[in-house]
Amino acid sequence: MNIPLQIAKEIDLKEKQVLATIALLNEGSTIPFLARYRKEHTGGLDEDQLRIIEDRLNYLTLLEERKVTVLSSIEEQGKLTDELKEKILAALKLQEVEDLYLPYKPKRKTRGTIAKAKGLEPLALFILDNPNFIGNFEDELAKYIDPEKGVNSLEEALQGAKDIIAEMISDDADVRKVVRENLLEKSVVSSQKSNPKKEDLAPKAKDVYEVYHDFKIEITKIKAYQLLALNRGEREKFLKVSFGFDKDEILKDIFKQFFVYKDSAFLEILESVVDDSFARLIYPSIEREIRNYLTEIADVHAIEIFASNLKQLLLQPPIADTMIMGIDPGFYSGSKIAVIDPTGKYIDGSTMYPHPPQSKVVESKKILLDFIKKYNVSLIAIGNGTASRETEFLIAELIKENDLKCNYLIINEAGASVYSASAIAKQEFPDLEASQRGNISIARRVLDPLAELVKIDPKSIGVGLYQHDVDQKLLVKKLDDVVVSCVNYVGVDANTASASLLTYVSGMNKRIANNFIKYRETHGKFTNRKEFLEVTGVGEKLFEQCAGFLKINDGDNPLDNTFIHPESYKATEELLNMCNIPLYAVNKSGNLVSLFASQKGPEKISEEIGIGEPTLMDIIENLKKPGRDPREEMPKPILRSDVLKMEDLQIGMTLKGTVRNVVDFGAFVDIGVKQDGLLHISQIADKYIKNPLEVLNVGDIIDVKITGVDIEKGRISLSMRK
Repeated sequence: MNIPLQIAKEIDLKEKQVLATIALLNEGSTIPFLARYRKEHTGGLDEDQLRIIEDRLNYLTLLEERKVTVLSSIEEQGKLTDELKEKILAALKLQEVEDLYLPYKPKRKTRGTIAKAKGLEPLALFILDNPNFIGNFEDELAKYIDPEKGVNSLEEALQGAKDIIAEMISDDADVRKVVRENLLEKSVVSSQKSNPKKEDLAPKAKDVYEVYHDFKIEITKIKAYQLLALNRGEREKFLKVSFGFDKDEILKDIFKQFFVYKDSAFLEILESVVDDSFARLIYPSIEREIRNYLTEIADVHAIEIFASNLKQLLLQPPIADTMIMGIDPGFYSGSKIAVIDPTGKYIDGSTMYPHPPQSKVVESKKILLDFIKKYNVSLIAIGNGTASRETEFLIAELIKENDLKCNYLIINEAGASVYSASAIAKQEFPDLEASQRGNISIARRVLDPLAELVKIDPKSIGVGLYQHDVDQKLLVKKLDDVVVSCVNYVGVDANTASASLLTYVSGMNKRIANNFIKYRETHGKFTNRKEFLEVTGVGEKLFEQCAGFLKINDGDNPLDNTFIHPESYKATEELLNMCNIPLYAVNKSGNLVSLFASQKGPEKISEEIGIGEPTLMDIIENLKKPGRDPREEMPKPILRSDVLKMEDLQIGMTLKGTVRNVVDFGAFVDIGVKQDGLLHISQIADKYIKNPLEVLNVGDIIDVKITGVDIEKGRISLSMRK
């Protein structure tokens, strides 16, 4: 197989684009580097396209390796025909190769292999090869009675032959394909409530699957979240899942596929063999395959949603130049307070006990007020966990009573406890207890969400559904790709970035990231990008991959604070000379370069200075906004100073809300009350949408209308429809 050509066909690209991408990947280039700095080579492919090429390259390479193994195995058996070889070589899926290999795959002891050992294979072939047989079949069966081989009767001989034929049918690739397609296109997925024994249940397990106690859906219409729920319910012993199908239709399909004739002297025998083969061999195997296939699709879908939510969360805009107080609310153990400065440095902290059982409200307000006034706190970040709502009331009351010029917002604290007990947290705050570190993380998530959240396992950030049920290897890779993409999209300050953040920079790893930190501690701040080469472990190739993503503010060269790669500095300086702009004046003159380029023409300029037009346009864009943080264009979070109760909500009321999570069936929106409201997919737009992500992303600020409030169940229904 020509792998580059096959990939190009699959994703509608030119073969040379795929060839160039594969060559650069083999040289050690990263996806972010290729997307930003090798547009001329790849034809301007974006990160998503590059990752598809990488994934398909890995899959098709594995496929080709498997073909070699299978062909070698069949050839060793002396059974490889030209037709079979051609079919195997033409296969585009591993499943197709495995189906073709099945008849030749070394088998464990089965009813069919036992019958063959008894010398009954010729009888099986006789039944298959003589549809027009006329005579006494019992005479034919009698030839195979041999007590020494374990065949003691006519019935045993016939049963052995039937077992051999049943396996032949089951091993036929075309038969398996017919059955698989029928089940995938026409079956119905059903689930019923099971009655598990107590000893089979996990501790504290609850049956939350009422909606699936009597559930039926066409297999082509089942949603990813439904399938994952069924899988979990079955795993937890609360549900029984099965397929409904037209068995007679499938048996007819098998007969037509396997037998070249419509009628046979042995028709009754063959019909019973087909039934047995399907029930005993084919269906159990294909059912497992289909369950796995559907689960893989559901996993990919759920992971894509998780990844999309994570990306939007990581790219939330930072709130700069602000003294921030973070509060990790709690009842019995108290609410932990931390104050950080605009650089994220921990300044001060304490614990207050405003909620039951202590209920020290007055004392807690004094602690809060002292911190706010002493450090000029203008923003309070409250974690959304236990006692969050009660703490919000306390803060809103404090602001109102003291007429404070102060706002608050509720922060998703998922993963804060994971961080507080991590090695990274211990290294950052060795003198603080774990319980005092989570509140710092909450505060820093407001200051710079990306820089703080990269310290936490992405699975713990809490922006998906069923993250513990999906393929963990696939999930980890996808989420890691998202973090890498976000970090390199935003860029990293080489002089302030933590080791956690540096680890995700193109080409870097934990060891190199720690070496960067050691270099800063020993030599002070980096003053130019060339210094990166002095860091232990950074050679020319690694420098090429990472240099453009590591920025230096107030360094020797203003270009070091842009995404312009050092390899393009000479071309950039030539461009500036054309515009009569000195290098030191770049920060104030970028728009003049853009004006000059539009007048002279990018094509002519790129030809004169010897670079590609895409690179030229990137240089111009960076000169216009040197040091720009792309997150500045994202919607800012809603800051609040007063609190809204669920009892205050009325149907028809319109409020501003923040999208907290997007799932298959809609989105959860924070409208400023304790419970997030559900914006069902049917209420997102006035037109039909297939996926909420077509319209919404985590962090979006939207106007929603209250359509339902159930105080007893804590449910709020929302709508965006006009």
